[in-house]
Amino acid sequence: MRHTAPEGYTSVAPWVVTDDTGALLDFVTAAFDGEEIARVPVEDGTVGHGEIRVGDTVVLAFDRRPDWPAMPSLLRIYVPDADAAMAAAVAHGAQVVTEAADSAWGDRGGRVRDPFGNIWWVVSRVEEVEPDLAWERMFEPKYAEAMRLAQETLDAALSGRASGVASAPRRPSP
Repeated sequence: MRHTAPEGYTSVAPWVVTDDTGALLDFVTAAFDGEEIARVPVEDGTVGHGEIRVGDTVVLAFDRRPDWPAMPSLLRIYVPDADAAMAAAVAHGAQVVTEAADSAWGDRGGRVRDPFGNIWWVVSRVEEVEPDLAWERMFEPKYAEAMRLAQETLDAALSGRASGVASAPRRPSP
């Protein structure tokens, strides 16, 4: 497939709609070492367009209109150190949704909800794991518990319930 995006952009780009895009851009800069590319205010005082580069991805954003529904985004970010990035996010107003843990497939990460309601999967690749080994490891108590907690905490955060539900993974048939 031919790369059709402009230089420095990926083929798919996430959009984040928030009540304070300027503050979102500031948060991503401080918490995840983002590099602001654009902040375009419009006549009514809102931000009509914003862009911030995080690693190799540009996240686009703009302010929500009062009659639009809240639209929290779900975003995954790969960082050099998930624990440090989660701590930085919390220091800048985020709340932990899921504590950092190691996964069967070689990542370490957790989730935070930023001050604008978006949930970020903050992840570091800590080891390369072949798919067959990852499936074997998924049923080891350490990794099974991490998966259960990840599912339950996300479900609770999105549903508003005090506790969430989880369902054990099932390996697909060959």
